[in-house]
Amino acid sequence: MEYKCPYCGGAMEFDSKSQKMKCPYCDSEMTIEEFNNIHKEENQEADNVTNESSGDGQWQEGETENMRIYACQSCGGEIVADESTGATTCPYCGNNVVMKGQFEGDKRPDKIIPFKLDKKAAKQAYLAHLKGKLFLPSVFKQQNHIDEIKAVYVPFWLLNADAEADIDYDATRIHVWEKGDTEYTETEYFDLHRQGSVSCQNVPTDCSRKMDDALMESIEPFYYQDLQPFSPAFLAGYLADRYDVSLEECMRRARVRIKKSVEDSFAKTASAYQTVRARQTSMSMMNTTYSYVLLPVWILKPATKPWS
Repeated sequence: MEYKCPYCGGAMEFDSKSQKMKCPYCDSEMTIEEFNNIHKEENQEADNVTNESSGDGQWQEGETENMRIYACQSCGGEIVADESTGATTCPYCGNNVVMKGQFEGDKRPDKIIPFKLDKKAAKQAYLAHLKGKLFLPSVFKQQNHIDEIKAVYVPFWLLNADAEADIDYDATRIHVWEKGDTEYTETEYFDLHRQGSVSCQNVPTDCSRKMDDALMESIEPFYYQDLQPFSPAFLAGYLADRYDVSLEECMRRARVRIKKSVEDSFAKTASAYQTVRARQTSMSMMNTTYSYVLLPVWILKPATKPWS
């Protein structure tokens, strides 16, 4: 669906600076709540998503397996996207299109952190990140490459849980001394045990197969205090994906992260030892809750120009 300005009919976008819906044509502004109230009837209409195209026999078998075709409400042009795309731009008229059907039912996010920076600020932050990197290939600083930076809402599952753990550690204490021309090393080995509970809040696991898990973890933490109830209007002017990794799979990854965090946390209580390594961990999680959220990520694809 598109978000038309009630005054001029132009396609409105969510403005990250003002945190309001803004029309680039007549400069009208309104809050998300005001916009939703004005368009309440439109939002209740049947969505404009067209499911898989029936095709005309020109596609080879299996080529359209993960593709969907959507119709732009403004110009009628067909938009081809993969099955997990939630928002995009019409290549014909340039209007922003939200695939409303992608976020209905169990696919509808619970909450969202709206973008706070615009593209200009994102580019400045990227250039600041490059400062001091003397041997960086010049392609990373080329303006046409930097201009490709995109704002994408990435789907995540957030887990809250209380973890109770019993952990056995192998620890060592090392003494080194010299006597004459000889250096002596004495290593003592210890068997440590720790038991306790840790409350874990907002443990994120990205649920898009397009996104590298390690890459998404590297940009944490997100500012979860900025989470707001989801409204499709936040997606106007941005790209977005829905989840294509199941909750069960993500919870397995989250459990591994929690286990590692608990082991590291308990190990810090053994500061009197030089090395502390978890040997055996028994952990149970209680009071588990989860939520499906969209989190803001600026993405710049790797440069493809060969390095010289």
